[in-house]
Formats: sequence, C-alpha cells, structure tokens
Amino acid sequence: MKYLMTIVLAALLLAGCSSKTRVESDLGVKGAPDWINEGTQILNDKGGRLFHGVGQAPQMGDRSLQISTADSRARAEVARVLSSFIDVVNRDYASASGSAQEMVAQQSISRQIESLTRTNLSGAEIIGHWRDKKSGIVYAIAELDLDRIKRIVASNQEMNQDFGSFFETHGDNVFDRQMEESK
Repeated sequence: MKYLMTIVLAALLLAGCSSKTRVESDLGVKGAPDWINEGTQILNDKGGRLFHGVGQAPQMGDRSLQISTADSRARAEVARVLSSFIDVVNRDYASASGSAQEMVAQQSISRQIESLTRTNLSGAEIIGHWRDKKSGIVYAIAELDLDRIKRIVASNQEMNQDFGSFFETHGDNVFDRQMEESK
C-alpha cells in the first residue's frame, strides 16, 4: 500500500503540470480508466480549458464514506492545481501593473485569491468514480472549467476590479502558457 501511495503521489506531481490530454506516465493500475493513470492535470481539449483532480480512498468499511473521501481528495487536487494557476496569474498581474499602489494591493489580492480557490473548490464537479475490485480502492475525478472560474471572478464584488479584468483578459493565455511550459 505504501508503495502504491508513493507511485500515486509521484505521478500526481508529474501529471499536475502536464500539458497534454493524455499524460505519458502511467500509474499501472490495470483495467482502470485512463483518467486514473493520467492523474491530476490541466488540459485543453474539446471540453474546454479544464482542471482535473484525481483522488482515492482505501477500503473503510463504509462505502459512502469511502466515496466521499475520494471525492474530497479529488476536489483538493483541483484546488492545489488551481491555486498554482492563480498564483501565476497574480504574478503576471503584479508585473503588468508595476505601480507601487498596485504592489501594496497584492496582499489584499492574495487573501482574495485564497477565498476564490475555496469558492471554486466547491464548484469542482465530480465527473466519475471507479472501484478497483482487487484492492477495493475507490477513485474519483473532479473537474473545474476555466470559464466557470472567470464567471466567479467577474461576479465577485470583493475582488480587486483591475485584477478581475486582467484575469478575464489574460487567463486563457496564462493557462495555455502553463501547458506549453510543462511540455
């Protein structure tokens, strides 16, 4: 079990920055859906610009608790990847604004970003489950679309308006650049 967890964590770290719809690393879970072996990642495909998080839970004796745990872990993975993405957008915004007044506002924006990440965490949708019959491990995959994040940023009254405008204008470019840089 410890060996499997090490492999899963290593693959998730590698997959978290992946730029392809299909990640080259393979967790080696035989018979599992592709999304399990691909792991947590950001991807741009026909479904849009997406954040995918994969979570798992060992047998617990209570099937609903096991599924709920896998779901929570999948959403946490989405939040982790989203947080990294938002940090890049924030750094780009700070570089673009460059004024002393905007630099002072960065602390406030950082707190707003943490709140935004928590808000979006609840918006991550569980789109699939799979149970390994051999090990009893339940896997879950959560998905969050960049367009949904943009709508939340745009409607957030507490968000710095300049940052919100920057995010709306440059969010897709930052997403695409992150995918390219991870190739």
